Amino acid sequence: MDLETKLELILSPPTEEVITEEDLRQLLETKEHPVAYNGFEPSGIAHLGTGLLSAIKMNDLIEAGIHYKILLATWHAAINMKLGGDLNKLRKAGEYLKHAWIACGVDPKKVEFVFAEDLCKDLGYWELVLKLGSKVSMQRVKRALTIMGRTEDEQLPAASYIYPLMQTTDIFKLNCDICQLGIDQRRANMLAREIGLNLGLWKPVAVHHHLLIGLSGPTKMGGFEASKGFDVEISSKMAKSIPKSYISIHDSSSEIKEKIDNAFCPPKVIENNPILEICRYIIFRKNDHLGVERPSNYGGNVEFHNYEKLEGEFREGKLHPADLKNAVSKGLSDILDPVRRYFEKNREAKELFEFMKRERITR
Repeated sequence: MDLETKLELILSPPTEEVITEEDLRQLLETKEHPVAYNGFEPSGIAHLGTGLLSAIKMNDLIEAGIHYKILLATWHAAINMKLGGDLNKLRKAGEYLKHAWIACGVDPKKVEFVFAEDLCKDLGYWELVLKLGSKVSMQRVKRALTIMGRTEDEQLPAASYIYPLMQTTDIFKLNCDICQLGIDQRRANMLAREIGLNLGLWKPVAVHHHLLIGLSGPTKMGGFEASKGFDVEISSKMAKSIPKSYISIHDSSSEIKEKIDNAFCPPKVIENNPILEICRYIIFRKNDHLGVERPSNYGGNVEFHNYEKLEGEFREGKLHPADLKNAVSKGLSDILDPVRRYFEKNREAKELFEFMKRERITR
């Protein structure tokens, strides 16, 4: 595959930011199979963001010839008190997530799954944590707490302040050339870029993808990269701890329709519109069209073959929110049908999903 095609795949939506494109180009020119990673706290039911959108981006990089590693960050989730900090439960949650991505179309033979507890067994891991800690101020660590969904103003356990150092260490212990995570993980990746060369290591490329907004629309909690303008995106993201904000990869057609019908989608409003985001980052990445059914007196049926055309019609008021919602409900349900079938037929996956449904999910 030629260089430009690789770049096109890596830069395609939902990619939102690359630091830097020049570094990425140079990496692809000098290394045939660079290593990329994404890390996940295994702590809840997979939704469109953690499931489908992440799988789409993983497959982009895999197709571009990248060796892709997925870190199941169990120890990190324990520090963040997910699932009560119970490592046995977190391990099960990690196994569940593996099935979620496989169900969403990721070939398990083409990714490498790594559990944090296995990575942390190496004494060299903790040696690097200490080295990083000696080079970083406490203020810098506090600023990076946004990567765990916290702000520096919160009263947190002491272990929380080790988290950013661990996540930065993960990058180097996994030998990653590319940090391919959500935009909410930006501060850890920037820390790795800033400090890597000082430790005799390297400066990884950061490829940040968009965070799907929750179904209730934009909110602003503050403390999340406000200086970069990402505070609304991060605090409004689809969250497994807020059931009404997300669509699970397991939701039935009727559940999807009910959630979509109640979702934020004002006429002619493009910015922070969760229904349009589902179209742009999910439906038009999985399908080559979206069909809208409507009575002839409201314009009749219409097919959109790209997101730009759909957005334009909606902005001009030529496409009503109710008609768009009906189309998205059907399109999304069809996309998720293979996922539902996978979890129904795979015994282990089904048992792990049942386990996850019984657990209390927290922020």
